[in-house]
Order: sequence, then structure tokens, then C-alpha cells
Amino acid sequence: MIGSGPIVIGQAAEFDYAGTQACKSLREEGVTTVLVNSNPATIMTDEGIADIVYIEPLTVEVLERIIAAERPDGILPTLGGQTGLNLAVELSDAGILEKYNVRLLGTSIQTIRNAEDRELFRNLLKEIGEPTPPSVIVESMEDAWKAVDEIGLPLVIRPAYTLGGTGGGIANNREEFETFAASGLAASPINQVLIEKSLIGWKEIEYEVMRDAADNCITICNMENIDPMGVHTGDSIVVAPSQTLSDKEYQMLRTASLKIIRALGIEGGCNIQMSLEPGDIVAETLPEGGRAESPYYIIEVNPRVSRSSALASKATGYPIARVAAKIAVGKRLDEIPNAVTKMTLAAFEPALDYCVVKIPRWPFDKFAAGDRSINTQMKATGEVMAIDRSFEAAFQKAVRSLEITNRDILWEDPNFFIDPATAGDISEGNIGRNNLPLYPNDERLWGLLYALRRDVTPETLSRLTGIDPWFTRAFENIVLMEERLLNGHLDAPLLREAKRLGFSDENIGRLTDRTMEQVRRLRHQWEIIPIYKMVDTCAAEFEA
Repeated sequence: MIGSGPIVIGQAAEFDYAGTQACKSLREEGVTTVLVNSNPATIMTDEGIADIVYIEPLTVEVLERIIAAERPDGILPTLGGQTGLNLAVELSDAGILEKYNVRLLGTSIQTIRNAEDRELFRNLLKEIGEPTPPSVIVESMEDAWKAVDEIGLPLVIRPAYTLGGTGGGIANNREEFETFAASGLAASPINQVLIEKSLIGWKEIEYEVMRDAADNCITICNMENIDPMGVHTGDSIVVAPSQTLSDKEYQMLRTASLKIIRALGIEGGCNIQMSLEPGDIVAETLPEGGRAESPYYIIEVNPRVSRSSALASKATGYPIARVAAKIAVGKRLDEIPNAVTKMTLAAFEPALDYCVVKIPRWPFDKFAAGDRSINTQMKATGEVMAIDRSFEAAFQKAVRSLEITNRDILWEDPNFFIDPATAGDISEGNIGRNNLPLYPNDERLWGLLYALRRDVTPETLSRLTGIDPWFTRAFENIVLMEERLLNGHLDAPLLREAKRLGFSDENIGRLTDRTMEQVRRLRHQWEIIPIYKMVDTCAAEFEA
């Protein structure tokens, strides 16, 4: 098994989580695992996780020496992030897998190529009738400039075989295009980039899908990015399950996901990213009224356990890496028992009767001079996840979990400013007079709350940011409760409502002129006490 190497921006501990799960899972099946990873500061390299551990550089030469010494039957490359995937391709190209008669477990080399090589992927989607945005694949700057004339700006540059959008970006003008196209060609191991029509402002949706060798497929979880297209999914605030899709849209994208994983022939976990046409309020602000040839487009597929898989695993209780490892050694979904319920099988789609919110954690508090704007190239160094009964409560819990010194949900930057004359209307024309970080950046969520507290409507913010009105209205619910706590008399019904929206005792105290201990005493007096719920994968439909 190939690990994910050093912890770098875009590839952090989520792959350690996957690799550790997979080693334990293979041991349950009586399979001896040989793990190679260059990073000793991981759980997967602890004694007792894998049977044999090599802490060595992750290069083709080193891997060949290990294969020659250990003579493994197979290699599992899909649980070590992009590093593991790229090394499997390099080992195959160098003829090493053939020389030592080593099988690739789970997903085949051709499948990895079909998903990672932008041209092969686009051709495959065309064959199965799935829509992709207008795009051109180029391997030189000369061809890149032709693409600008053909498609027109703004454009998204996506390099092949890179992680976290490395080298890519969004080009709004010719200078930006030259920078991103050159860095994308340099970053791609095969010097190939996809130049794609920008879908900025569209919704971004992800599906985690699982398939076995007998072609059984399930969707484990669908996730919706609060930030619209134009922000890397690792830098987006994400909610699971999706909140703003109609049932028709949910089923349309689910069907497309199953069609794609089957066409690729992936055995194990897979992450599919799509863009969906926004609702009317956001669509009004897009060029040409935001209408397009298709209501959705396929953006990309990760033919491996991804960063989102760790989130989906914890959000649903479905152990994606554990199941993917068992599928890799030949088990079917209907042969793998659900480790949580002990009653159902892994072929059972998890059900969520709660809301999950993920917020990325950026290092800008340590790099104060860094460029705070975020785009298609990931900058986050970690993320937090919170689960609660409502979106508002999960969101507040996640903001607290960020643990940024002296910055909770009530924090406001002294530099934030809205001109009182234009407070009700901070449309594009007036935004210049207001110092609010409403472009994609690490402080946008505080900027949104600041604006809502000054009577800017959720709809106005949606038009400015492309964030669906469902979310801006949910943020408004938090602000309206702040006002009620500030201006009202704190009684048992109000306190209960505030707690159900996720307000901490400390913040309720600040808003009602009490100490945190006084609020806690009142809560106990009125019998408003927390309870803890289990993630059981089946929404209590079965004993778990």
C-alpha cells in the first residue's frame, strides 16, 4: 500500500485516516500489508497498523526495490491521495508492475488515466452523453492562446494529474491567463492543462460513490458547497446533505454519478464534482442571464479516496476506506457487513437525519501578509466539521471549532465598513464605497453577518456573492436571534430557541449582559440541557 507522503497544503491528514482504515480492514480479511510512506508522523506508520512498514522516499526507484524484496501480489494505490495514484501510473509506465507480476488492486491503470487525463475523461463523458463545459485541452502556450480566442474570457485553467488545483486558477484577463496557463503546464506531470469556460456563480455539488466488481453501485453522500463555483472544494464551506436541491435535481445528479463510476469501471470509492445551474436570484447576475445548454456539467472525478471521502465517512458513519479496501481484494458490497449497525450490509445507502457543516481552516492568522483571496488553487491547511439538528446550529458549532484566537461568530473586524447611506443597497455600483470582504476569502462569513446586522437583505448578498439565498437567509436567522437576545427578556422559551440555533452560553451571556456561568445556571434551572446523539448510518430505521 502506497501512503500519501508529507503533509502539504491540499494533502493532509485525511489520507492518513483512509490508509489506516484500509490496513485494519485488510487485516480483518487475513491479508498481509506492506506499507510504504515517507512520513513517520502518521498513524498508518505506527507499529500494529500494517504488517510491514517502510519509511522511505516515495519514488519509483525506492518502490521497485521494495517490490523486489517483498514480492507483493498486488498494489493498492487509491488510498494515498494523488501521490499514490501518480506513483501507480509511473510504476506501470516503467514496466515494473509487469516485471514483478504485481496486480493493481481495485481501480485499473486505464481507469486512472481515463479519470485523470483531461482529454480521455472528456471523450469518455461524451460517449456516455454526460455534459462538460466548453473546453480545450492544450500542451503548449501557443495552443493556450488559441483557446482564449476560441472560448473567450473568463476561463478556468485545470492542470492534469495535480492535487488541490496546483498550478491552476481563474483568468479574468489576458495577464492572469498567461500566468496560470504557464504555471499549469509546468505543474502538470504530463504538461497538459484543460482550459474551460468559467462557470463562476453556479452551484458546486459533490457525490461520494462506491462500486464493486459485480457492478453494484451506491451513493454514500451528496454534499453542497456554500461557496459557488470558482472556489476549490477544499477551500469551500460544505454542507451535507445538500440543502437547496429539488428532488428532481438530486436524482438527476445521482443518476449521472452512477453512470460515470460505471463507465470508468472504478472498484472502490470515487468522488464526482459537478456544477448545477443556480436559482433565479443568482442567475440574474450571471452573463447571458446564466442560461446554458445543460442544467448541469461534470467538472472532474477523483478515482480514489479523496479529501471529501474523509468528510463523507465521518458525516455518514459509512467507513469508505474500509469498504474500498475490501472491494479491492474482491469482496462485493452485499458481502461486507456494516460495522456500525451490525444488521445492514455495505450495499445499504446511508441516511442522514441531521446536518453536517465543514469549514476550512486557513493559516492567514500566521501569515498576515498573505493574499487572503481564495480560488481554484487550494490554500487551506485543515478543516473542521460539525454535526447538529439544523444548519444554523451546525454552522455555529463549526465556527467555534475553528479556534481562531478572539474570533467567534460575533467578531467584527474594525476595518469592516458599510456606508450608512447605501446600507440597504450594496449593489455592484455601491460596493466600492464599502469595505466588506464579500469576494471569496477567509473572512467572508464574518463579512456576510456584518452586512446582515446592518439591514442588507439576504437576496442582495446572494446577488453579490453567488451564495444561494437559502444559506444567506439561514445566516439571517442567526442575526435575528442575536437581535432578540440583545433587545428581549431572556426567558425559558427564548433560551431554548437560541440553544437550538447553536448559540453558546458565552455568546448568549454577551448578548444579554450576563456571565457564561449565569446563563448556564438559568439553563439548568429551566432544564435546558444538552443531549448527545449517535451517527448510526441508518437514521434510526434499524437497531444500531
